[in-house]
Amino acid sequence: MKIVVLESLDVSEDELREIAKPVTDQGHELVLYEKTDDIELQKKHVKDANILVIGNMPLKGEVIRVAENLKYIAVAFTGVDHVDLDACKEKCIQVSNAAGYATVNVAELVIGLMLALLRDIVPLNKAIRKGEKASDLGQELGSKTVGIIGTGAIGAKLAELVLAFGCDVLAYGRTEKEDLKKKGVKYLPLDDLLKQSDIVSIHFPLLESTKGLINKERLEMMKPTAFLINTARGPIVDNDALAEALKEGKIAGAGIDVFDMEPPIPEDYPLLNAPNIILTPHIGFFTKEAMIRRVHITFDENIAKWLAGDQQNVVL
Repeated sequence: MKIVVLESLDVSEDELREIAKPVTDQGHELVLYEKTDDIELQKKHVKDANILVIGNMPLKGEVIRVAENLKYIAVAFTGVDHVDLDACKEKCIQVSNAAGYATVNVAELVIGLMLALLRDIVPLNKAIRKGEKASDLGQELGSKTVGIIGTGAIGAKLAELVLAFGCDVLAYGRTEKEDLKKKGVKYLPLDDLLKQSDIVSIHFPLLESTKGLINKERLEMMKPTAFLINTARGPIVDNDALAEALKEGKIAGAGIDVFDMEPPIPEDYPLLNAPNIILTPHIGFFTKEAMIRRVHITFDENIAKWLAGDQQNVVL
């Protein structure tokens, strides 16, 4: 079979080919391309593919539909909202994601954003370079109530980390995890979680039901001393409303890694001019270890097992 990788996956070609060797040793062809936004070039790249591999590059239906021999898409990413799944269903193409590759690194970024906000690390870095000193007291993470929206793999990992700091942990999710409840996590309705938490961290996927979940009304439910963290998907939060809430002092601050579009962010994007906010360019998943891990999941778990008739990490 012809396996076409449409983007580099942020590992070297040598590393990727080495990880893929058990598959290519079976006689399957591996073709590597660099990422391109040129739709016509994408169509040319996928035309004869039996298996496609992508990371987080958008894969439109018009590209999928020209791949006449395509049977399987291995997405080296957790979310799949950048893939036209309707076109995949139409053509009976199976799809898997790289579930679990970013669990640790996203949870660790959340901890970093929490500590940076609580201890004013970013403004104090600027202050000391101007010959200034701290004007406000910092805060301890361990004394806080952390609300986690979504307790899938990443949300559950974050719960373990903040419990280790000594935090009280509240959660909201579609299903309640008994193992987390045994560790002291308390599940609440979403509005109650927002009202009671000192820090709220979002870990839901982007669905029609979660788009705009954290809107103006829900931001106003939060404490004026509370912080919001979003490392999940940008459109889950009404970011215009978040910028306004920060300007009006309705919440104390925010740490945001995801936006309504992929970076670079337009100069007039409202969060860029909001106060008391730390912005990072969608790096939650982006560590050396995670990039290697997702390639192993893509080839060892997903492609190899799909070829053997045992699909893993099933999306479709």
